[in-house]
Amino acid sequence: MLKGTQTEVMTPGTNRKNYLAGALNFMTGKVLHVVGERKHRWLFIDLLRLIDRACPANRFTHVYVVVDNYGIHKAKAVVSWLAQHPRFELVWLPSYCPRANPIERVFGDVHDKCTRNHKRTQIAEVVADVKAHLRWNGPWRYKLSELYYTPEVTAALAELNAAAQQRAA
Repeated sequence: MLKGTQTEVMTPGTNRKNYLAGALNFMTGKVLHVVGERKHRWLFIDLLRLIDRACPANRFTHVYVVVDNYGIHKAKAVVSWLAQHPRFELVWLPSYCPRANPIERVFGDVHDKCTRNHKRTQIAEVVADVKAHLRWNGPWRYKLSELYYTPEVTAALAELNAAAQQRAA
């Protein structure tokens, strides 16, 4: 805006917020997501439940979920849920490394297209825009960060593949 002028910025409702948790299937580029009014352990558990339904145990014997070091990923309720669902394994990204997480690119795209400088007056309209964007756009096929091509990661993947072949045999 020009110096000395002030433009009205629309805000939805009375400072209500909604939070998005998502999981990117790197092979297909599809995103599973949940929306909640609070960013806490139950939002993440809702996402894990959604992944559990989308990846039935008869087809997927092991599910790896790549996460950053955010506190809700380490909550006692999440640890308890994971203990009851042993086929799920959390894979931890290095601290302060959002470029290594492809879902962050999806979130950036959502922010660019839906939540930044929107003209909506109700939070429900913004949430509907986000859900429609995730439903109709994509698949999000991003090139992985160079972090994934280090010798350590390559060796870890080789170990995982060997273990999977042994289980299959």
